[in-house]
Amino acid sequence: MSDKLEYLSCQAICYAESFDFLGLSEALLNTGRCACYRDVIYLVVEQGSCAIFPFGVAVYWNVRADVVTRIHEQLKTFSLRPYETHESEHYAFIYGCDRNRFTHEHIELIDNDVMTVLAFSHALAQSVKLSVFEKQAQQTIETTAAIPRKLADTGSTHLSRRQTAKMRGKLFLTKSDIILKYELLDTPEFFWEYPELEPIYQIGAHYLELKQRTEILSLKLETIHELFQMLADDQKHQHSSTLEWIIIWLIAVEIIIFLVNDLLLAQ
Repeated sequence: MSDKLEYLSCQAICYAESFDFLGLSEALLNTGRCACYRDVIYLVVEQGSCAIFPFGVAVYWNVRADVVTRIHEQLKTFSLRPYETHESEHYAFIYGCDRNRFTHEHIELIDNDVMTVLAFSHALAQSVKLSVFEKQAQQTIETTAAIPRKLADTGSTHLSRRQTAKMRGKLFLTKSDIILKYELLDTPEFFWEYPELEPIYQIGAHYLELKQRTEILSLKLETIHELFQMLADDQKHQHSSTLEWIIIWLIAVEIIIFLVNDLLLAQ
């Protein structure tokens, strides 16, 4: 490979949980600068391009920072449940190589063929979306880490039923949000229509360790599930304990009433 070849910038940014993809497609098609493929919009931007995915991710190839900001402003209108902070991943890429590959945080491409760019874009988009899921799961585990320790030390979380219900709801939302979108981490349906591009996608997927990271995420979700069950069991225990004390007090009151009646009758 010649040393004269210039490395360019590539970045994948996750803006929102999803985009209004139909509305976004119609708006961008009117500009005459884009083409729509299966579940991806390819937008020509000056000397570069942008691949936009329905799950809230855009992948920029050789796009200036000010243009990225301008595109983001367009995407805001069609963002559904936008994230407060945008997860992003950055890479360098280069054209004119002898083969397509991922190496040392660099993407090497034979040429700037649109379909090759889209194949790599799918892997990059999945990677940044997976990063969002990973952080959600990890943050949930860290913020609730004190609960199992408290349960181990005292045998109870000492949380009110309302607090326990809110915590269980939060855990359930984290788990369901990820699981319901797990299909995003499978081989995209795009490659059903373009099977000849799947080997290129697999190059990126393998380098970015999508399969291994998905397996680790599954383990984290299992941890969240176990904590969910632990809170549910503790809540049942607290409820049962409350019922037992109510029954004890009712029996005690009944005994007192019985003794008082006996005393009154004796007089």
